[in-house]
This record gives sequence, C-alpha cells and structure tokens, in this order.
Amino acid sequence: MAHGALEAAADRAARQIPPLWPLASSVAVNPFLGQTTQTLAETGARLARLGGTPVTMPRSWYRERIAAGTIKEEDLAAALEASPHSGRPADLKTLRACMASGRLVPDTLPTIAELAARADGVDWPGIISDRFGLWAGGYLDQGQALWAAPRGRSAWSAWCAYATHDLTPEIMGLKGFAAFVADAPKSPGEAIVRAARRLGLTDAGLDSYFHQLLLSLGGWAQYARYELWRAELAAGTDSTLTDMLAIRLLWEEALLARNEATIGSEWAAVRRVHETPIVPTRDDVVDEILQEAAERAAQRELVGTLKPVSPTAVEGRPAMQAAFCIDVRSEVFRRALESVNPSIRTLGFAGFFGISTRHRRFASDVEECRLPVLLNPAVSSASGREGQTADDLGARYRARAKRAWGRFKLAAVSSFAFVEAMGPVYIGKLLRDGLSLSGHSMPNDPLPRFVPELDVKSRITAAETVLRAMSLTGGFARIVLLVGHGARVANNPHASGLQCGACGGYSGDVNVRLLAGLLNDPRVRAGLVERGIMLPDDTLLVGALHDTTTDLVTIYEDDVAAENHASDLIDIRKWLEVAGKLARGERALRLPRASDERDIAIRARNWAEVRPEWGLAGCGAFIAAPRNRTAGRSLEGRAFLHDYDWRQDEERSFAVLELIMTAPVVVASWISLQYYGSTVAPETYGAGNKLLHNVVGGIGVFEGNGGLLRAGLPLQSIHDGETYTHDPLRLSVCIEAPREAMSEVLARHEGVRALFDNRWLHLFALDDQGRIAWRYAGGLEWQPVETGTKPVYLEAVA
Repeated sequence: MAHGALEAAADRAARQIPPLWPLASSVAVNPFLGQTTQTLAETGARLARLGGTPVTMPRSWYRERIAAGTIKEEDLAAALEASPHSGRPADLKTLRACMASGRLVPDTLPTIAELAARADGVDWPGIISDRFGLWAGGYLDQGQALWAAPRGRSAWSAWCAYATHDLTPEIMGLKGFAAFVADAPKSPGEAIVRAARRLGLTDAGLDSYFHQLLLSLGGWAQYARYELWRAELAAGTDSTLTDMLAIRLLWEEALLARNEATIGSEWAAVRRVHETPIVPTRDDVVDEILQEAAERAAQRELVGTLKPVSPTAVEGRPAMQAAFCIDVRSEVFRRALESVNPSIRTLGFAGFFGISTRHRRFASDVEECRLPVLLNPAVSSASGREGQTADDLGARYRARAKRAWGRFKLAAVSSFAFVEAMGPVYIGKLLRDGLSLSGHSMPNDPLPRFVPELDVKSRITAAETVLRAMSLTGGFARIVLLVGHGARVANNPHASGLQCGACGGYSGDVNVRLLAGLLNDPRVRAGLVERGIMLPDDTLLVGALHDTTTDLVTIYEDDVAAENHASDLIDIRKWLEVAGKLARGERALRLPRASDERDIAIRARNWAEVRPEWGLAGCGAFIAAPRNRTAGRSLEGRAFLHDYDWRQDEERSFAVLELIMTAPVVVASWISLQYYGSTVAPETYGAGNKLLHNVVGGIGVFEGNGGLLRAGLPLQSIHDGETYTHDPLRLSVCIEAPREAMSEVLARHEGVRALFDNRWLHLFALDDQGRIAWRYAGGLEWQPVETGTKPVYLEAVA
C-alpha cells in the first residue's frame, strides 16, 4: 500500500473529527463539522456503523409530538416529499408504519480491541481509554499539572517513551507490549504503514477504519483537531492528531498479534465491511424525515410569529440606541428594554462588533483572541497605558504571588501540612461561598488600546465597515450604547461557554470599548462624513457589558467624556435597571428553583449551582432583517437577531449579506448544532454530568477520574432534571434579501452552500413586508412558502 494513500486517508479521517477548544476559551462547535457534505441520513449511517452514535431523537420523541398535534400531517407530508433519498417510504401510510415498527439498530463494527475483549474477557477498550487518557492529560496539559510532562517532543515520540515504561498493559495480559512499543518505527507515518500492512487493510477500508479509531479517542482526538485547526488558520500545520492515529493503530496491531488465532477470521469479516460504501438504511431515511417534520412544525410557528402587523410609528430622534450581540439571550433583554420606553431603539450585530483583536489584558502576557474562531485577528490590543506602569507591575507581582501560593498549597510535599496549619483561616471564605455571599463583578480592566495604534485612514475604514455592517448609518441618538455580553458564574469549568461565542469564548467588553473609542474620535468622524456617514456632534458612543447570568449592565462611562450627557446616562441606567428586572422575571420562569427575578443574582454567586443560566439552550432561528420585522414579538430567547437592510447593501454588491451568511450564520450554526448533538447523542457529543466532572490539563473534563476527555455540553445545560429544555432542531435562517443575491453568495462559498444543500441549516427569504415567503430547496433553487398571502418584492426581483 502506497505511503501517500495512507497519508491522504489519515488526513481525511482527521477532518471528520470536530475541534474542541480548551476550557479557558471554549466555543460551541458543530460536532458534525466533518459530515456537512452528507445528509443527516448518510451521517446517521456512518456514525451508527463506526460508533453506534444516533443523530436524531428516539422515535418515541417524534410520536409524542405527533400525538400532541405539534407535528401535523402537513409537516410529515412536506418532509416526506422533500426527502432526496430513493429509499424513502412511498407514502404517509408507509412512513407511519415504519415509525410505529421501531428502529432496527445495526450492529456497530467492533475494533480489534473490542474483538480481543470478547475473546479473553479483558476490557481492552477501557484499558486503552484509561492509559491513553492518563498520558494525554499530561502531554497536552495547559498549566494545571504541578509536574508537567517534558516538552519539545511530538505526541508519537512522547507516547512511545511513556508506553515503554507503563506496565499496566502487561499486567493485564498483553505480554511484551513495552518491548513492542520500543521496536516501533520512529516515524508515526512509518508506524501507520506497518500497522496497515499487518492488519491487512486495503485502500477501500482506510477512511472508514481510521475515522472509527479517531472516534474511539473521544475528546482527545477533538482537542488534537483543534491544534490542527489553529495551526492551519495561521498557515501552518500540526501532526498531533495523526500521531494519535498511529498510537491507536499500534494498540490494534499489538492486540491482533496476540489474539490472531482467536479473532483473525472475525477481523477479516469486519475489515470487509469497512471496505463497503456507507449507504443509509430505510430507518436512517425515516429518522431524517421525522426530524425534518419536527423542524417544519417549528418553522410553521415562526411563519405565524413573523406575520406583518401594523407598526407603531414613533416620531423624532430615538431616546437611546443600543446595539447588542445577536446572541439569543440578548433578544429577551432587548425586548424588555424596548418596552420600557417606546423611543428606545435596539439593534443586533455580531458580538465582536467587527473588532477582531488579539488582546492582552492588564498585567498579563496571555494573548486572547477576541473574535470568531473562523477568523484571524486583524489587530492587536492591550488594556492600560503603554509600558509597564507601577500599577501594571504591582498587579503582575500580586498575580505571581497568588500563583506561587496556589502551587504551594497543592504541592505534594506541603499540601497536608498546609491543610493542618492553615485550614481554619479559610473558614470565612468557605462560609461566604457556601452562603452565596461572595462578590460578583464584571470585567473592568483599564481602557483598552490598539497596539500598535492604528493610523487615521485605517481607523476611518474600520469605523465605516462596522457601521455599514450594522446598517447604522443615520438617525443617531444622543447616546449609542455598544453592548457586549459576558457571564460571571462561580465554580463552573464550562464558564467560558456562557461567554460570547463571537469573542472566542471571552466577554465582549474589550471589543465594544475599542469600537466606542474609534467612533468617538473626531478624526474618524470627519473622515466618515466624506464617506457619507455623519455622526452628530452631540452623539456619544459608550461601551457596555450585559451580564447574561444576572441581566445587569455595566456601562464604561469613564472611558469617554460624558459631562454633557450626564442626565442622559441617569435615564439610561434607570431604563436598564427596569429592563433587567423584566428580563430576569421572564428567565426565572424557565430556570429550576428560581421562584422570582431576585433568585437570579444568587444563582450566579452560588458555587454549587449547576444551572446558573440556560446559555443558548432553545436556539432555533437566525433572523437578518430590520428590527421592525421582529420588534414587539416575543421570540422567547430562541432567535439570533441581526439587523440588516439589503437596500443599503445593494449598491455595494451585497458585501454585508455575504459577510452575514459566511460568518455570523456559520457561528450560529455551530452553536445550534452543538446543542443539537449534545441532545441527540449525549454519550458521544455531550460532556456528561457536571456533578462528576474533574478538570484535566486545564483543557477539558473527565466524567469521573479518568478515561476519555468529554466534549460538548454538560447534561445540565440542556436538561432540567425532568426533561430536555432544548428542542434539537436544526437552525432556520431567515434573511430579508433578494433570493438571487443569496444564491450568488452560496455559489461562491461551497462550504456554506453544503450546510444548506444538505439541510444542516434551513434558509428562508423574507418578502418586503417581513413575511417568510421562500424556502431554499437546495441546488440554488427556491420554493414558495404557503402563508396565505402572495410574496411581493422577492417575486418581482426573481
């Protein structure tokens, strides 16, 4: 077998694995990222064969919704008609019969480790998970370990050095394993070649088998995929995931050599199945149709929600404008804020606010990428004045002392003596934490600045780009709040997952403060006038941060000269306070054990609280349109809302539309599909029970004290203890724009088009009254949506 064919197969298998960001900057990831060129049924067939992983809910879930009338006959009929598979049921009667008969679950192909376990009664898959996890936790450690593994070695080399001294496999019966590892090729590529030859693999079976082995490594493979993703984003590469494949193959090779007499014929049969194409079964197709029907039912409700209503005209200048992140949690707060004063205008934009920065916080040398993970930083920034001031140095010394003290407390030689001598000193802190009395504050670093400072032309261009992308080019209020968001919670390893996904798993304070500084710059404003945008002299832009856990808003008014706007800010604080109370009251209805809005703040401080907030659970729609299309309608915190006016964008060849469809929509799809995957396949794509979590390496969690790294969302993020709080539905994307413009964007971006063609996302076009009028049917074709009224401009444009 050619070396090049094996390399190519290993690379293809690597790209079937989704990346996993570390806990410090975790972002939602589409767990089906490697399967977006396939349909749900095809993905279901693949994952069932390789890992026994479902891609839809159990049939009973759909039957319950059909019985309740949530999924109607028309939804089933439409989903059946839309199915692209030749093996679909012939009619609704046949579909119902298939649904009632239950699903025939195919056997998952066993690995050699599983065949060996059946033969000799030793749990080899469990042993591999345990030993691999123990090594990987040290090798990939990001600062948690007190005794870190040696650096400067490849994963393959480091594991070989470790495995030659690990006696556990030999104690469990794999005699000579250490010597077997010692005799392995020095190159992981050569090790893969040798293993493929000894295992009898053929070109036809490589992709399937290699993908299965990487799946068996769980979150460790996903974290290695993250390292590859990050390297490629910087125009480099990383071999960790390929090294892991070589390690896993070496285990298979050793176990086959030991057990070939007993499992050789079974392995040959398994190998032949790997060589056959993966084709969805009738059950895979039926499951896809049922999932589509559930989504069409939700879309039918959305059509009703977005029916045109007579707008309430509000004349004059807005009392305030507030730009929020498109995050679904902002929808609740925006609606509450607009209800406080009809003259308040809110709008939605991606939470990094167009400032994609590599940021260094005050007194820190760590560079944080405050931007969507799909992008590279365009600028760098830092908090505080240039140079190491006395404050900066003092903060650094305090941080170093705190780290040294923490390590001393945990060190092997001092930990027991420390508890004996100093334990009573911590009684006060334990009581404060246990009674939820600890302080709670949002980030408040010194004013951030660009490093190096941007020249005036670059500042003007950046400001224009952001304002046009926000469709905010006129009608400015005296104060425009730029509101990022973050979440302050206690004792939560997954805390960064509650932060802003558009800010790389960090809060959005840095981005809004930098943008406010740009837009308040007199030189920038003068330059914007020449480009057709005039910011009035009395308009002040102010950064703010919405704490999504408590619905409190911090205003960074000290960043700006606000003397002439003091009375405005007094009013704004009152409005925000009332809006926060309304939003907390609405959220309290969904949160377990939250009797009223006053309980919300306590949850944020409670170190034993497993559900401080629901995050983005429930997300189901993405709407890009002017705010008046959704204002006054309760979307129940389930919709990403992005302001967009295609008429302003048309003269620029729909550049903003292209940006929306290729960045915010894709990020929203990652969020939606992570919640989907963690709900339908919690064993594979969920992080398990928070109560059993142990942080490993500072990068992820074990469920228990070892084994596979768990990726995805904890159970408590999608389940309230009795039932799921997230409906696993693929995202419905609704955009008010001409269909041809959207089709042209899809034609230019193959990866984005695959998401819609294979229905990982649903795409709809709104007409000129904000109604859902057209459905994207795949292949750059559109179908009218039956709403009882005739679509207007989109039909004319077509």
